[in-house]
Amino acid sequence: MIRVATAGIICEYNPIHLGHVKHIEETRQRLDCAIVCVMSGNFVQRGDFAVFSKHARAEAAVSSGADLILELPTPYVLSSAEGFAKAGVYLLNQLGICDYISFGSESGDVDALKEAAGAIVLDKADTLTKDWLNKGLPYAQARQKAAEAVLGSKAEIFLTPNNLLGIEYIKAIYELDSTITPFTIKRVGDAHDSATGVSGSALRKMLFLGESPWLHMPDEAASVYLEEMRKGSAPVFIESAELAILSRLRATSEDGFAKLPGAAEGLDRRFFKYAVTEPTVDLILEKIKTKRYAMSRLRRMLLCACLGITAEDSAQPPPYLRVLAMNSVGRELLRDIRERTSLPIITKPAAAHELSLHARKLFYKEAAATDFYALTYPDEKQRVGSQEWKTSPRVVE
Repeated sequence: MIRVATAGIICEYNPIHLGHVKHIEETRQRLDCAIVCVMSGNFVQRGDFAVFSKHARAEAAVSSGADLILELPTPYVLSSAEGFAKAGVYLLNQLGICDYISFGSESGDVDALKEAAGAIVLDKADTLTKDWLNKGLPYAQARQKAAEAVLGSKAEIFLTPNNLLGIEYIKAIYELDSTITPFTIKRVGDAHDSATGVSGSALRKMLFLGESPWLHMPDEAASVYLEEMRKGSAPVFIESAELAILSRLRATSEDGFAKLPGAAEGLDRRFFKYAVTEPTVDLILEKIKTKRYAMSRLRRMLLCACLGITAEDSAQPPPYLRVLAMNSVGRELLRDIRERTSLPIITKPAAAHELSLHARKLFYKEAAATDFYALTYPDEKQRVGSQEWKTSPRVVE
């Protein structure tokens, strides 16, 4: 294969919609490239269940323009924005074929984003961030204060979520000494789908209310999602797992909470205290919440407790590549990746038994997480266990 340029996209596609497709199409058009995505699995970074399973979302993404979808393992998904971005960039870098990373941003100015990323990797910015954290500010505010001290008025670039994530991608490129080139496309408005004004959260709400969101999605993706619903394995909502979550939280020891990612400043003790007294997940989170902690951080910790994920699980970079879906171009990319990467590539789940000890333990936790996720399927016949071991990549011809 004569390799064309390849752009990587770190995504969740929860669910994919017309705004995502526009981003894929514009990236391909402007860079003349193939598209490989690193996508979160059955759980997403905001601390929630994905509304459709990872294989369904991967198939929908390939049906809508991507070429190859790889999974970002759950411990890295349920990390901070910094951890999520760094793990995603690490995997793209390890492929050995990525020329670009493409992402949306409110700024649309990649040079300004690079300047911001360069500023926050300075020792001065790191020291200032720690100083503000010690004064009780949440991490995002502490970093903003540090950025203002280093960049002055230019620090306003940190105030919007997609700029912030783009800066984290670029920062990860610098820290990994990667040759990947950052490329950004300007996003218009607050909604992810600037063409129709409907965001991913709005689509999830429509699904939750039993409404039809299909006009805001590409037809091919809608077909995939509708088939999942016909089978009774979608849509998925965290509310369906309320009792399962409470059961696992109440069975978690104080030491278990202390090992969670982000268990600092007494958060573990607050989780242990309220997990056994409150009757709902919302009330547990409400009791734990203070001004210092973002709700998304608490939700991620809660899911990590349910899934047995500890800080140690994401202390090292992702140790394998898991293929979720591909088309014919993706198949060719995969052949190229095999020649260039040092990471094991999993297409058949049984191959996970041959991984190194750390990678094998991580995959086993992923399989257990999928079993937990499957408990939320609408049709009880679809809630069978061991699904991770029986599901191969979806191929879109």
